[in-house]
Amino acid sequence: MRCLACSWSRPSGSSRISFAGHLSSGFHHRAPLLLSLSFPSSCDASLLVSCSSTSGPSDPKDSSNRSYSRKWHNPLPRRRHADQMPTSRIARDWIDSDTSPVSQDSDRFTVVSYNILGDRNSSYHKDLYSNVSFPYLKWGYRKRLICEELIRLRPDIICMQEVDKYFDLFSIMEKAGYSGSYKRRTGDNIDGCAMFWKTDRFRVLERENIEFSQFGMRDNVAQLSVLELRKSKSRKLLVGNIHVLYNPSRGDVKLGQIRSLCSKAHILSKKWGDIPIVLGGDYNSLPQSPLYNFLASAELNIMKHDKRELSGQRNRLPNQVLETGSKPSNTVTSISRYFNSSWTNEEIRLATGQENSYWAVHPLKLHSSYASVKGSINTRDSVGEPLATSYHSKFLGTVDYLWYKHLYSDGIAPARVLDTLPIDVLCKTRGLPCQELGSDHLALVSEFFFEPNG
Repeated sequence: MRCLACSWSRPSGSSRISFAGHLSSGFHHRAPLLLSLSFPSSCDASLLVSCSSTSGPSDPKDSSNRSYSRKWHNPLPRRRHADQMPTSRIARDWIDSDTSPVSQDSDRFTVVSYNILGDRNSSYHKDLYSNVSFPYLKWGYRKRLICEELIRLRPDIICMQEVDKYFDLFSIMEKAGYSGSYKRRTGDNIDGCAMFWKTDRFRVLERENIEFSQFGMRDNVAQLSVLELRKSKSRKLLVGNIHVLYNPSRGDVKLGQIRSLCSKAHILSKKWGDIPIVLGGDYNSLPQSPLYNFLASAELNIMKHDKRELSGQRNRLPNQVLETGSKPSNTVTSISRYFNSSWTNEEIRLATGQENSYWAVHPLKLHSSYASVKGSINTRDSVGEPLATSYHSKFLGTVDYLWYKHLYSDGIAPARVLDTLPIDVLCKTRGLPCQELGSDHLALVSEFFFEPNG
């Protein structure tokens, strides 16, 4: 089911989209970033009710978590109708690539990567959301915001992480024209990774799930899907989705998970004729970290690094980040080289995939879509990545990425990206989620184009 009253065609050039999905043309500077826009009343009400009325189980086989229906309770007294979406005061700009050619819409596709904050995690880790009003943490409210944002963006492919209410989301996204797949984490965890794609644009040729527990790498999982454009069967694409282990002290496991994803993506891409690759996800690694460099350069000598510092996640409290001007300090990493924690044989095997090698390698030539499209100094760091994709009381920084396999021909490239928010705008929320944003992460959005010989 579509919202015909609110649909819009793909704009050309830079443009702005708000979290309620309203679009205005022209590139804007940051001064007028705060807007107050109302959701159009002419939108299809049946879709909005679907977004708000169901709070189903994370797994239909789990009898302890039965489905139920109830009216969505409005936590904001100024809201006039229960099916009226929240107003938006935050807008994000589309940034065009300098090398984006003029191409047909059929040669372009949009990918979203979004850690949506699992309902269980928001409850179990309340210390991370001490500044967030309780109504904004409730799944019913956040689900409305997340689905509204995604449906407004109209992406062709969505990679979600930290999903523990998949069937809630599926019932909504299916009405918006999407099919989906889900892979729950192993062990006692109830969240996992989910992937959605527009059924009128793509068909699935093959899917593969990765359970890292099979390799001794904890309970994290990843998804791989081979998709084919329905209107052009010569256009195929491999999409990967991963949520890397958070624990900063286990750099060996984090590196092993990333290495394994890249290796399996390479094999599956080769199987289908060396097709282009997009890898979305929450990599739980900062842009200045050795793990980021591993993704970008395809190799890493682990003995030059402390495994506890591979992800660069330490010392990222919001106050610390703001005091250093949003630039992470390398002091700890530098010192750690002199006091390097010893690597056990098992940790070396997990990190590199080999018993007696200190080098971790992967076979892909990856570029980050955001780092490939030049952005503003208000939103980008020294390597071109967003200054922050996640913000709560104990962390402010970037851990989410959209990587793509770079080829000199027969590949894909980013045409534009939806820029993230300046630090000062994020800080005004005092912590995510908030009234306008349904997660403690920002959705990353990139529109790619198939290169002429792709």
